[in-house]
Amino acid sequence: MSFKSIVRELKEMRDGIGSTSRRGGSGSRHWHSRTKSHIVPDVTLAPLEHVQQGQWANLPFDLLVDIIRRVEESETTWPARAVVVSCASVCKSWRAVTKEIVKTPEQCGRLTFPISLKQPGPRDSPFQCFIRRNRETSTYLLYFGLVPSENETDKLLLAAKKIRRATGTDFIISLVADDFSRSSNTYIGKLRSNFLGTKFTVYDSQPPHGAGMQLNSRSSRRFHSKQVSPRVPAGNYVVSTIAYELNVLRTRGPRRMQCTMNSIPISAIQEGGSAPTPTSFPQIIDKHFSPSPAAKGKGLISDLNHATLSEVPVQSEGSLEGLVLKNKAPRWHEQLQCWCLNFKGRVTVASVKNFQLVAAVDPSHNVSPAEQEKVILQFGKIGKDIFTMDYRYPLSAFQAFALCLSSFDTKPACE
Repeated sequence: MSFKSIVRELKEMRDGIGSTSRRGGSGSRHWHSRTKSHIVPDVTLAPLEHVQQGQWANLPFDLLVDIIRRVEESETTWPARAVVVSCASVCKSWRAVTKEIVKTPEQCGRLTFPISLKQPGPRDSPFQCFIRRNRETSTYLLYFGLVPSENETDKLLLAAKKIRRATGTDFIISLVADDFSRSSNTYIGKLRSNFLGTKFTVYDSQPPHGAGMQLNSRSSRRFHSKQVSPRVPAGNYVVSTIAYELNVLRTRGPRRMQCTMNSIPISAIQEGGSAPTPTSFPQIIDKHFSPSPAAKGKGLISDLNHATLSEVPVQSEGSLEGLVLKNKAPRWHEQLQCWCLNFKGRVTVASVKNFQLVAAVDPSHNVSPAEQEKVILQFGKIGKDIFTMDYRYPLSAFQAFALCLSSFDTKPACE
């Protein structure tokens, strides 16, 4: 059988599994439609029992590795990269080999599984994404790609919903665009602002890989509980803070912001340094997920110590001092009579929201000048309710998206 025939057989097998889900009821149809329009979460890769016993389960190991390696090397961009995810959905052995072959975004420069959204981006060239804002529903959708396509084949990475409260604003971040419940398996974090919209806190639903957690006595008692409500999400861990300078008199030019990345040590941008890189979502999701309609919209019972609603500060690994990012200072253009930044063609519309972030370090940290000048995250407007977001190492897509969402909140005291 040819290589193309094998891949075609895999697609037919995956479509057959989807058809079975559609026959299960409206809830199953909803689950199936999500997996076709989004990156399929690792949790959905848990194989069904009859698939494990299929004709592909006992394929010789060397041949299996060769097939998946060829697929991984040939399918470089979405939506074609869904074939790689399909390989991991065949059975347990295929999943194990696929996860072994597929590298992190930092290593291969590709986004594959949902956990890639919480892993640092590539070091050399940034991932280029765009954000679509919907004013009516107060939602923000992050897509992978240069600009929106006409045939709606853009890959949705993350979605956020803006919720106004009496004391501030929350942005709930999810893997899907139609479920923003904190008790859902798709909830991965949130952004919260103060009343003035000058300070923001980014919360992650899981502790960063290898990070040391600081617990107080109250939260420790809750963290060690063995009985957790099935509707309680994984948790809220403080991974970064954002502060905008006050500019009430409007005499300091554009917005000025400073981002403290508690979960990323300064050593990450030094020579030979590395940023925390999670390899999977909490085990409870991976072990107990079920695509049945009864599981839709519900959390799962867990005995994990970190499954709690407590908001826990996180220390960066290897250093008590987290990486600090600041916005790159724009220059005043005399002829145009405006502030300008070089976005290299990625931003085309003037907006107070436009910014570029670089590392803010002092000479004692031994960071090269080139690394200090490197733009780690840039965000800007290209059309009505369309914004570009380009990020690179050591930020992840989740972290970059949260930082950009802070620009959408109203800031009367900053501009």
